[in-house]
Amino acid sequence: MTKKKLSIAIPASVISDTPHLREKTSKIGLIARSAAIFRVDEIIVYPDNTRVNQQKDLEFIALLLNYLETPQYLRKALFKLDPDLQYAGILPPLRTPHHPVSGKTKHLKVGEYREGLVLQERKDGLAVDIGVQQPALLRQRQFRMGERLTAQVVNVGEVVEVQPVSREDVPLYWGYSVRAEKRSFGQLSKDNRFNLRIATARIGDNFVDVATKIGEQWSGSDRVLVGFGAPSRGLHEIVEDEGLKLPDLAEFVVNTVPNQGTATVRTEEALLATLAVLNTYFPY
Repeated sequence: MTKKKLSIAIPASVISDTPHLREKTSKIGLIARSAAIFRVDEIIVYPDNTRVNQQKDLEFIALLLNYLETPQYLRKALFKLDPDLQYAGILPPLRTPHHPVSGKTKHLKVGEYREGLVLQERKDGLAVDIGVQQPALLRQRQFRMGERLTAQVVNVGEVVEVQPVSREDVPLYWGYSVRAEKRSFGQLSKDNRFNLRIATARIGDNFVDVATKIGEQWSGSDRVLVGFGAPSRGLHEIVEDEGLKLPDLAEFVVNTVPNQGTATVRTEEALLATLAVLNTYFPY
């Protein structure tokens, strides 16, 4: 059975209502935590305002999401000093399986998976940083210096030895990938990679009323896209800029926060509520 892949699409203007870099950073931390808690495979950041150049916001959001997804022991090597990471210290740890707590070699177990970084060539292969006190040996040489890879521990004797594996083959939740999109939500939703598209909106069907229908399609879908609107404009308004109608772009347009007690529901709040509901109703 093919593993189901869950992608979420969030707008570049998700940080538009938070002027200070510290608050922007904190908001992205909440989004990353929600995605990790509910095992999201891919976070897509899409431009949602044709009237302004959102490239800087797209790059900022992608940078912080990638930084958070990277195990702590690899961050210094993979990320340069960057003003946008000024408040990275306030970001919450993801504590996903690929962010191990122990950095001691003696705690390694054969069969364990780790993210690694190629440090240098050796006579017998490559030295790889896997977040413990000594570099591991990778006997294959198909990776470049400074390249990140997923590895499995195959020996924990005098020499720690690993073998490369595909992230797809790791039987644990192994974090999310990040994609900064140039395409609008309307164009993105037409991507034939996805065989089920769910748009979230205040003007939509109450989730409970259509849960059974969603479930029928969910079980037969291997790539699911869940789209979210912006703080000041929902997905209906965003796609209207393209002359499109939201029900034409998604199999379901749903309200996952019915009878809300606030005037608006922020994107990061809708994200947490929606993923919690999907996790409860449908296995993935």
